[in-house]
Amino acid sequence: MGMSFAYGPTDEAEARATLERARELGVTLYDTADLYGAGANERFLAPFLKAHRDEVVIATKCALSVDPDDPTRRSISNDPAYIRACADASLRRLGTDRIDLYYLHRRDPAVPIEESVGAMADLVRAGKVGHLGLSEVTGSELRAAHAVHPIAALQSEWSLFSRDVERGVVPAAADLGIAVVPYSPLGRGFLTGAFTSAEKDLGPQDFRREQPRFTGANATANAALLEPVRAVAEARGATPGQVALAWVHQRGEVHGLPVVPLPGTRARHRVEENVAAAGLTLTAEELSLLDPLAARVSGDRYADMSFTSAGRE
Repeated sequence: MGMSFAYGPTDEAEARATLERARELGVTLYDTADLYGAGANERFLAPFLKAHRDEVVIATKCALSVDPDDPTRRSISNDPAYIRACADASLRRLGTDRIDLYYLHRRDPAVPIEESVGAMADLVRAGKVGHLGLSEVTGSELRAAHAVHPIAALQSEWSLFSRDVERGVVPAAADLGIAVVPYSPLGRGFLTGAFTSAEKDLGPQDFRREQPRFTGANATANAALLEPVRAVAEARGATPGQVALAWVHQRGEVHGLPVVPLPGTRARHRVEENVAAAGLTLTAEELSLLDPLAARVSGDRYADMSFTSAGRE
């Protein structure tokens, strides 16, 4: 996402080099969406995908869009005809004949999830899509969808600062044998210590300036919560980001399901750091220091939580 959308200007040459470095390090899952730059990110990925089509898994999404003149205004459509049209448009932009993993980016409660997933299942039968995923759904919605067609992956925010999913949807995913793909496992960079106040440290085009937990008094309070993360990192000769990623990786053992986090980056040295985190295993004592943090976080994940699963749990 960040290579085309939400975080301000990007060095395209470095971004492309980052994709290649990730592949060299064994990263095989590349995640995009039609939302990211209104299709720009899918077009950006097309040359990389063409060069390495049989080496990588490409995931993209539909159903969520933003007003280009006001990115804070979002709209959701789960209409079956819209889903089919979006898939065809994504295939064209990606320059491929198949989407390996296709997500419903957000849920519109006005449309029965059985109808939306039914349309996505048609795409699988047509050979345009390999597997289906859902993002920001509840446990009951995941079960209803899985009854229509097998769901391979559930993508929702999950990190040291965001553990809402553990209440309902993660247990459902574990019961159904569905992998969880945590987005923002680094708390949009906050858990790495890369910034402490979005208003002070980030550019005017960075959408994190609109997220409550990264601004004002919330940012000050949340920055103070990072001390245990830094302490564990220093003791282990790791970075705070690696500790945060290791914690997410170990959720798989805790909950008994595959967990594949998506740590986004636009820089080669960061992807190297992130991949190395997979080799870090936290001790029970370290986990006891980190686990309480989420309950103490100030501020919501988004200014408008209505387009997440939070209000439907």
